[in-house]
Amino acid sequence: MATASPLGVFINCPFDTQYQKFFDAIVFAVMRCGFVARCAREVDDGSGTRIDKIMKLIEECPYGIHDISRTELDPASRLPRFNMPLELGIFFGAKRYGSKQQKKKQCLILDRKKYRYQMFMSDIAGQDIHAHEQTLAKLIAHVRDFLQPISGERLPGGAKISADFEKFQKAKIKLCRSRDLDWKQLTFGDHTHVIGEWIIEQRGVIV
Repeated sequence: MATASPLGVFINCPFDTQYQKFFDAIVFAVMRCGFVARCAREVDDGSGTRIDKIMKLIEECPYGIHDISRTELDPASRLPRFNMPLELGIFFGAKRYGSKQQKKKQCLILDRKKYRYQMFMSDIAGQDIHAHEQTLAKLIAHVRDFLQPISGERLPGGAKISADFEKFQKAKIKLCRSRDLDWKQLTFGDHTHVIGEWIIEQRGVIV
């Protein structure tokens, strides 16, 4: 499991198959920008409750990316899933009531459309919500633009990172096979290691 890092980015988003390509794009973009991608999927510890693990991750990460676009009713329960708004609220709480270090937290909030959140989460009115419109290119560009001023480095633009993501996706199966990994059953740790190794291998090719 990863440890606290000054470049840690807590990723709060859906973890289902429908969202998988967007999740992969966020993780790649975070790492391509030189940051550490972290999320609840990295934790596999049966000795604690899930919410405690999530709160520890939020505490350890100075930055957060929160996608609140999933508001559909669950087909079985006919109820929406509130995990993403809950974790965003915990992040806000840490920033508001936490230590001096916690008060420095920064986050990116994503939705499908810019003002859609007002219909289901109006209490965050006044926040700068970014609309990805369910396109990978816009999602990656928002992540890059959020991290650029924090990075202090010259980062490539969103279009370049999107192109690199496509290259990585095409190379992923071969990379996984060379490491005796099943690309369809990657753990979060395996996934980030493969991304990191690909980025290192591409030095001198990608800028």
